[in-house]
Amino acid sequence: MKSTWGCLLAAAGAVVLVVIIIAVSLMGVYNSLVSKSTAIDAQWAQVETQYQRRYDLIPNLVSAVKGMMKQEQTVFQAIDDARAKYGSATTVDAKAEAAGQVETSLGRLIAVMENYPDLKSSQTVINLMDELAGTENRISVERRRYNDLVQDYNTQIKTFPTNMLAGMFGFTPKQYFQSVTGADQAPKVEF
Repeated sequence: MKSTWGCLLAAAGAVVLVVIIIAVSLMGVYNSLVSKSTAIDAQWAQVETQYQRRYDLIPNLVSAVKGMMKQEQTVFQAIDDARAKYGSATTVDAKAEAAGQVETSLGRLIAVMENYPDLKSSQTVINLMDELAGTENRISVERRRYNDLVQDYNTQIKTFPTNMLAGMFGFTPKQYFQSVTGADQAPKVEF
């Protein structure tokens, strides 16, 4: 009787040990997914921080240029409209699309500025353009980092056995940052 009881206790102990190992593994996978998802959200916040920097620099640049280029009001209006759209965007996709419109409008402004030698030699404009160029570089770096994190997370939730747990806990693929349609074309400037 004693040996049967001992075997039952040993079997129960082994089952409990296996359950504990599985539970700890599940917690580790879950915590890893939560951590990666949070890192993606934090990185998107970095992208938005750089967008905000650009958003704040644009009015200064436009003001510095506006007085010298009265006939280019359509360019200024396009920049104002794009900034307004970015300011009212609430989703990641809407902000990315609006940021693309801001980039297109800025490209048009820069192309127009090339035709004004007085403007290109203005120290204020030069300083603002340098600030804007630095911001654009930062945006590019932050977008790349964001996409790298999204790739890592998406890969993890699609691989076995994590894909089963990800589905049970509601982890879904994140969207990559993608440029807006037409961003690969140089802006057209017509006079």
